[in-house]
Amino acid sequence: MRITSLTTYQVPPRWSFLKIETDAGVTGWGEPVLEGRAASVAATVEELSDYLIGQDPARIEDLWTVLYRGGFYRGGGIHMSALAGIDQALWDIKGKALGVPVHELLGGRVRDRIKVYSWIGGDRPAETARAARDVVDRGFTAVKMNGTEELSYLDTWDKVDRCIANVDAVRRAVGPDIGIGVDFHGRVHRPMAKVLLRELEPYRLMFVEEPVLSEHVDGFADVLRTSPIPIALGERLYSRWDFRSVLASGAVDIIQPDPSHCGGITEARKIAHLAEAYDVGLALHCPLGPIALAACLQIDAGCYNATIQEQSLGIHYNTGNDLLDYLTDPSVFTYRDGRVAIPDGPGLGIEVDEEYVAERAAEGHRWRNPVWRHSDGSVAEW
Repeated sequence: MRITSLTTYQVPPRWSFLKIETDAGVTGWGEPVLEGRAASVAATVEELSDYLIGQDPARIEDLWTVLYRGGFYRGGGIHMSALAGIDQALWDIKGKALGVPVHELLGGRVRDRIKVYSWIGGDRPAETARAARDVVDRGFTAVKMNGTEELSYLDTWDKVDRCIANVDAVRRAVGPDIGIGVDFHGRVHRPMAKVLLRELEPYRLMFVEEPVLSEHVDGFADVLRTSPIPIALGERLYSRWDFRSVLASGAVDIIQPDPSHCGGITEARKIAHLAEAYDVGLALHCPLGPIALAACLQIDAGCYNATIQEQSLGIHYNTGNDLLDYLTDPSVFTYRDGRVAIPDGPGLGIEVDEEYVAERAAEGHRWRNPVWRHSDGSVAEW
């Protein structure tokens, strides 16, 4: 079997899908995208295709190594996201060719299903308590919310109070037993992060995500290690080498690599196993489409430290299309009792509606995140 072509499709709301075809008629799908840089990632996939055409798709580890090491310059969001989608599609091909789900090729399952959480609120949180109650009523047992708007290095207490009031309202709405994740989104600098972590302690949070940007963890490690709130981060780290120092710092309790950003299934599993050696949990990042989620679930199936899975159904970014629209059988992601079953079909376990993908790719997208500014006119972290 040999690879004959690679085709990318940019589809609403902000995703990019990849189809890899072979001379044996077996097709694999991946999701190579970096939100806001989808065209750049697609261009990198096209550049990497020069090596892939004519290769044996079953030699996944060798192909991954060549695509990572063979170009001299390596790493970063765009390169690793392109490599991620290719890797996902190669695993999909291998599983389909052998008639088994990807997790069977990776040693089999340690679980049959995994807990999921649902996003509530938007980038500027409002009415999050009502949104939380709605998703709990739909059967979810965990939610995640944005904690703050933009914050400067030293900001005012009214913004702290607004964050605390918002979290308090959600906790009151859902009760004591629902998990609440609060995402700082890297918006908070060290001085205000110290304040917010202390003020949020009474709310028994599931985790605080990206309390500071990953590049600042070393200088903030003492605070993070002593916080009683579990600390989660990792969506903007792209390889096991990026995660190594973060894990060694002892400051992180949950890592969140994104298998559409961090080199795919092959690299995400290596990151997960490295984290297990530090007794750190895994909560794969996935505010993306159905192929990305399917890849995450294949990883979750075989990683003992996988604890909860992000998914994008109904997320505020999904305007125009939602998670299940591109599947011929949306029931593969049936949510029940706050969990989703591991797909057991061949490959990634999903069937992509290729005709609908092509139709929506004709519209495409040009999604960009907003640019925020502080009151003094300087750029704020989004």
